[in-house]
Amino acid sequence: MSVLKSFFKDTVIYGLAIVLPRLINFLLVRLHTDVLPNEDYSENTEFYVVAAFFNVILTYGMETSFFRFFSKNKDKNAVLSTAMITIVVSTFFFGLLLFLFRIPISEALRINTDFYNLLVGITFIDTLIVIPFAYLRVTGRPIKFASIKMINVIIMVVFNVLLLSTTYGSESLRNLFSVDNNVEYIFIANLIASVVVLILVLPYFFKAKLQYDTTVLKQLLRYGWPIMVAGLAFVINENLDKWLLPQMEGEFVNGAYSACYKLAVFMTLFIQAFRMGAEPFFFSHSDKENATQTYATILKYFTIVGALGLMIVVVYIDLLRSIFIKQESYLLALDIVPIVLLANLCLGIYHNLSIWYKLTDRTRFGMYISIIGASITIAFNLIFIPKIGFMACAYATLIAYALMMLISYFLGRKYYPVPYDINRISIYLLVSAGLSFITYYHFDRNMLLGTVFLLLFLALIGFLEKNELKQILKSR
Repeated sequence: MSVLKSFFKDTVIYGLAIVLPRLINFLLVRLHTDVLPNEDYSENTEFYVVAAFFNVILTYGMETSFFRFFSKNKDKNAVLSTAMITIVVSTFFFGLLLFLFRIPISEALRINTDFYNLLVGITFIDTLIVIPFAYLRVTGRPIKFASIKMINVIIMVVFNVLLLSTTYGSESLRNLFSVDNNVEYIFIANLIASVVVLILVLPYFFKAKLQYDTTVLKQLLRYGWPIMVAGLAFVINENLDKWLLPQMEGEFVNGAYSACYKLAVFMTLFIQAFRMGAEPFFFSHSDKENATQTYATILKYFTIVGALGLMIVVVYIDLLRSIFIKQESYLLALDIVPIVLLANLCLGIYHNLSIWYKLTDRTRFGMYISIIGASITIAFNLIFIPKIGFMACAYATLIAYALMMLISYFLGRKYYPVPYDINRISIYLLVSAGLSFITYYHFDRNMLLGTVFLLLFLALIGFLEKNELKQILKSR
């Protein structure tokens, strides 16, 4: 139990480092949907879709590779220095190429040239800071990590408000940048925040003694390239819908879909927070006694918390959307929210299950699984968007992540058996999804009935887990 308590403590700290900044950033959804028409909000979404692709390509799996070999190798300096030098050199090289060929690339990606220049700048900086942030995590410095993340988002929010808000905005600051489209102010605010973060992490570029080990480099690249391919497939799963919808259904529809998709952010934040604490923990505890039992217990409680999150968001969806999305034009796609929430919960379970191929150095399986998911996403969207519109995108995401979760579980049983409590996990997943969907689609978002269902689900958890919860409380 002490190991689990240590894990949950680290996860809470790293979780706050991720959740609080992103939750604050999520508050910008209200500002953006208030001042931007659907079409401009769609343009903002497409910008960050391309940024996600660039980030995966430019980091080429180096972050996870760094975790793996920094924990594993005795010569920590060789791993840190080699990873840092490699990322810096490759970032400058590819950043230069992206800038030199900005016109043909921006035209191919359907991005305004001015937006594209900002995109390259943001991506360039975000790639450079990957290893410094990974170093803070792997060396157990969550407070420093959290502080820098908070500074980043606070600067971004402040500049968004100053540049976009009709009430608190600064006319003189807007005149300083003098842009033609309000959406460009969002990208400028992001770039300013990224520059400040780069300045704050500069000392970590000099933490290691200068050393370049080609053997370590080969290990990092061999381990990381399948992760890069898997990352690209993941970006397709997450973002292809927002790339296809403007062409197939129009910018207006994509703006509504993208805004409503943001309401699933609470599940996304939970998963990201969990991964921040879990990934270093899984690697550092892989050689400990009863490691697999620990992993099994963690997945069960992850599912419990995720299932509760699913129900809470669905039951109180009308309260949440009234706070974060006021404009009626954006509520066109509200029906996607329960499906996207469940899809992200399946994704979170998949990330838990994926520890088997990371610990056994079989990252190519992660690549294969992600490619299968991406293939489903591409095919389902292309076939069904013309038939059922944006709902096809939500269904495609759910089917892809659910299948990835199942494939990873069955492969993991073969290569790295973990005694997961499949019966309990299945009960929590199916019951929470069933009650959520009944509340939303059959009873038309009846909040009172949904609250009753939520209390019944809590009672079910208490009944099934009472003995283990008592042990955890007694060990405090």
